[in-house]
Amino acid sequence: MGNKPLKIYVAAAKQNDGKTTAALGLMNVIRESYPKIGYIKPVGQHFNVINSKKIDKDASLMEDVFHIGSGLQDMSPVAVPRGFTEQYILHGDKDDFKGQILSSFSRASKNKDFMIIEGTGHAGVGSVFNLSNAVVAELLDSPVIIVASGGIGRPIDEIMLNKALFDSYGVEVLGVIINKVKPEKFEKINKVVRLGLDRLGISVLGVTPFFPVLTSPNLQQVLEDLRGTLISGEEFLDHTISKFFVGAMPPSTAINYFKGDLLLITPGNREDLLLTALISGSAGPDEDYSVRGILLTGGLLPHPRVRHLLEQSHIVVIAVEDDTFTAAQRINNMIIKIKPHEVEKIEVVKAMVKEYVDVRMLFEKLGAVTS
Repeated sequence: MGNKPLKIYVAAAKQNDGKTTAALGLMNVIRESYPKIGYIKPVGQHFNVINSKKIDKDASLMEDVFHIGSGLQDMSPVAVPRGFTEQYILHGDKDDFKGQILSSFSRASKNKDFMIIEGTGHAGVGSVFNLSNAVVAELLDSPVIIVASGGIGRPIDEIMLNKALFDSYGVEVLGVIINKVKPEKFEKINKVVRLGLDRLGISVLGVTPFFPVLTSPNLQQVLEDLRGTLISGEEFLDHTISKFFVGAMPPSTAINYFKGDLLLITPGNREDLLLTALISGSAGPDEDYSVRGILLTGGLLPHPRVRHLLEQSHIVVIAVEDDTFTAAQRINNMIIKIKPHEVEKIEVVKAMVKEYVDVRMLFEKLGAVTS
């Protein structure tokens, strides 16, 4: 096979289509045939500062899960902070970033048989600083897999739009993965979307069902993303929420919605709703009527006695300055990133890709030799 590893560039039809999920699942399956597998995310947007370096969160996740050992700086050579775009337009040097990416890829792929390259958003993301996914895929001479969200017409349209940009740079699109298909529509979409893409000459590598757990944030992420203040429930921050409820109705009506892994969003002075949430959850977090978390909005806090009762409960309580509408909107727009400690989510992803994505087809398209 020589010194050059096989490689794939995992792109997406649009933001939040499940690109990292696909990359993680593919990494898990491919390493069964190619144990010496590496990873790089050339351009990152969501990062942590580790040893004074900006490291993309997805690169950190891959290292924590698979212990790749290439060095986090080379797995995440360019991380884009707030204000980066404006500064780049005024003062940037595109060749410097391309050089960083090429050098990091060379080191990250050393002694590797297979490389997974993860893109950022759709094909055009990064164009403003001359590092779109199409440009980076061409730079690294890698064929592409496009990940798109479930459906028929819309994902096909989005895939063809993205493919056009990759085509213009001479980048081969190996195939697509259709992600997040609603279980009740899976059989129909799996059949029809394959036929539709086949007519357009696009190979479907897999169609995967929607798993709600993968798009549900935990309360730690709510606390961090909304820059809230934790009032109580620190030991329960790893609890996941799958729905939220805006408390804008009388308690006698609201209590009917207090079920399961719910986040209640309400102004901090709505003691009537807060006491109702406490009563409904008095049997414990696993009962039918319960609230997993409460978001106190408007910079308001309840009466000290009510606050004391909340602190004695199993409910996570977070206070934010945002008004109720803004807080609900921000939660609705949250980008859910899998964290290294979220073992359940990681195992779901591994099993999902193993079952629903045809990695043998991928190997054949790459001309890979496997046992």
